Amino acid sequence: MGKIALAIHGGCGVMAKLGLSEAEWEAARVDLGHALKAGWAVLSTGGSALDAVQASVVVLEDSPHFNAGYGAALNAAGEHELDASIMDGATLEAGAVTLVRRIRNPVKAARRVMEKGEAVLMGGHAADEFAKVEGLDVVEPDYFTTEKRVKALAAMKAHAAAGTAASASESEKHGTVGAVALDSAGHLAAATSTGGYNNKPVGRIGDTPIVGAGTYARDGLCAVSGTGKGELFIRYAVGHEVASRIGYLGETVEQAASKVIMEDLKPHAIGAGLVAVGADGTITTPYNTDGMFRGWVTPDGEFFVATHDVVFRIE
Repeated sequence: MGKIALAIHGGCGVMAKLGLSEAEWEAARVDLGHALKAGWAVLSTGGSALDAVQASVVVLEDSPHFNAGYGAALNAAGEHELDASIMDGATLEAGAVTLVRRIRNPVKAARRVMEKGEAVLMGGHAADEFAKVEGLDVVEPDYFTTEKRVKALAAMKAHAAAGTAASASESEKHGTVGAVALDSAGHLAAATSTGGYNNKPVGRIGDTPIVGAGTYARDGLCAVSGTGKGELFIRYAVGHEVASRIGYLGETVEQAASKVIMEDLKPHAIGAGLVAVGADGTITTPYNTDGMFRGWVTPDGEFFVATHDVVFRIE
């Protein structure tokens, strides 16, 4: 069996050091570990990178500790509008959903859109209905709501009223989850899911469902899943840019990802990060905030999760 690799992130926008209790930190790390194990269980038994990234993201969507699925951010109207995408590096096929309100696991709907082959991106009520017809789990919109997100929305509205939104903590703003993988056949895949950012305009669409921005995978180059201010990720086509630097300039995945996050986006003073895996299994996780929830598995099967600069080995 060829080399396999997996990395995940739970967003760089939830990392204010005083924003979570120690119990919340620990619970989030546990769920990161569960997400890693779900994806690794697929890869280590010869499964596809596509199945692995979906399995990891589903766990994160089901956790209340991350801004995707259950526990997602609320928009300015106090409602959830969820986004997700998935991409197969072997074929460049991709699927995405945006502005959905009732799909329990948006990444599953994105996968189904890709498999149907009639569209790459579906949105709003039509996407919700598509998921229902396809037999995916649909829920009432308040399923996604947690007390933490209600408080975050109130905080962002207060910042907006006071004209201090720019100074809000990362935990008050946004967050995303994602996964990237290399399977034993040498194929790459990426998946990303988010609730957007707290107090976002109704109908706003970020980078997560935009193939080439928040999510990108191409065999022989890399797979990328990003987190941060989506408008800039769209403008810089971040995922595709990382892959292009590898393909056209011969940079390593570490060099390409660092250049985009640490240099290209620096003038905009935004929180940003990503996880990426190269065609050789190399993993990189650059971020420019205080920290980023992230995790990875070494080639010999050791599991690690990290928040800030502290790395935890998990069993």
